[in-house]
Amino acid sequence: MGNKEQEIDTIIVGAGAAGLIAAGTSARLDKSVLLLEKMKSQGRKMLISGKGRCNITNDSYASHHFKKIHPNAKFLKHAYKKFFKDDILEILSQQNVEYKTERGQRVFPVSDKSKDVVNAISNWALSKNVVLQTDSKVEEILCNNGKIIGVEYTQKGIKKRVLASKVIIATGGKSYPATGSTGDGYNLAKKLGHNIIKPLPALTPLITEGSLANSLMGLSLKNVNACLWVDGKKQQEEFGEMLFTHFGLSGPIILTLSREAVTALDKNKVVEITIDLKPALDIDKLDKRLLRDLQEHGKKNIENIFKLWLPSKMVAPMISLCKISKEKRGFDISGQERKRIKHYLKELKFKVISSRAFKEAIITQGGISLDEVNPKTMESKLVKGLFFAGEVLDLDADTGGYNFQIAYSTGSLAANN
Repeated sequence: MGNKEQEIDTIIVGAGAAGLIAAGTSARLDKSVLLLEKMKSQGRKMLISGKGRCNITNDSYASHHFKKIHPNAKFLKHAYKKFFKDDILEILSQQNVEYKTERGQRVFPVSDKSKDVVNAISNWALSKNVVLQTDSKVEEILCNNGKIIGVEYTQKGIKKRVLASKVIIATGGKSYPATGSTGDGYNLAKKLGHNIIKPLPALTPLITEGSLANSLMGLSLKNVNACLWVDGKKQQEEFGEMLFTHFGLSGPIILTLSREAVTALDKNKVVEITIDLKPALDIDKLDKRLLRDLQEHGKKNIENIFKLWLPSKMVAPMISLCKISKEKRGFDISGQERKRIKHYLKELKFKVISSRAFKEAIITQGGISLDEVNPKTMESKLVKGLFFAGEVLDLDADTGGYNFQIAYSTGSLAANN
């Protein structure tokens, strides 16, 4: 095949959420599109998202989304004006996928099957003018005099070269590398002179010092308050659900706190998380409650009284922390011992020593520096014809469908330009 036949309008690297939306958008502008995916199939990360249910987006205003996005939500203003949650939901409706809104305005398919979402977006994206080539790893983006001229890629061991004046990098970050996101986009962009903000795991479980978390392994707590402390200063707090694991802490509120925790750990700062097990009671009300229970059940041993306050799995570890003999009766608990009980119920402290690796992180923080990307077009400020979309950019968000919305909106904007 001669080069002339191989020349196309747009090459998109990566067939995840951002790449698929970019492909479908480009096709509707009557552009010829080559979509290159190094895995055997598209949308691998979408398939495992939301525990296999795919949290499509969040049904809230853009202003609410912006509160959940880091480090610079304003960068997305233009992208969200052009393509937002209603636009992705309209695509799914066209493909006969019904959706529902759950707690926290999270949107899921009615079927609770992520493959329905991936199939729908794929059908929409690949309907015309788009050639999807899987098992195709882009080795280099070709550039001449500061302009994109094409890409070189390997497909099943065979090297190929395709010419194009536009390339969109939508390769994702480094989280869940088994789905194909292994940081390829960073290397491709770096070769073209782009700065990469150090990629770190975000929305990831945290590893804690000592054996306390391990002794509570498998216990899930609802309606607790978790605070993140960095070098002794309170940074952030979250209310909701968490989980103890064999290595430390996980669950929704811990994942939300993990971004700041990982950033601080990377700077060698001291990171701690305190759990308030009784957030509905201030210290005085809690003291009155403890006094009342200790008097009312004074003849019982403290182990049984603790069961009034905590899940049974927590009782033995907490009594041990409070340095109280479990045989002691309620009547015999001293003021000092009551003070310790109160303290641990309001401030159960864990020192965070690390986070789980990228393979367990839902998202990557860091990526292509936003200073080098035009927010109105997603085009590189350094190389003409080079665009970025999705998680490869230095943008990430809390859980709740916000990260996928970043992918769709940036993918659409990149393609439109």
